[in-house]
Amino acid sequence: MSLEIKYNVTSENILEIKPVGEVDIYTSPELKNKILELVEQKNQDITINGEYLEYIDSTGLGVLMAIYKTLREKNLNIRIKNLKPNIYKLFDITGLNKVFNIQE
Repeated sequence: MSLEIKYNVTSENILEIKPVGEVDIYTSPELKNKILELVEQKNQDITINGEYLEYIDSTGLGVLMAIYKTLREKNLNIRIKNLKPNIYKLFDITGLNKVFNIQE
């Protein structure tokens, strides 16, 4: 499976990123580059909507940590929402659920 990255700016002026498909060793560079490019352009808080995210591996988690660090340096926030139970479990096992603001 591949990755498609959809995005829009919400009514709360938050950049919402919707990864569709899988984030793995092959697709994570694409996700990182696109999100960092959008952050540079928009300079807004972001929400990653995991509604259509089917899979994420450790490479993808590393990308999210890099994005988190970049946003913190810019005094911006990142929020993650709508994760499927199997993906949330990965955040829980790695302790990243304590790093990221994850909402149902």
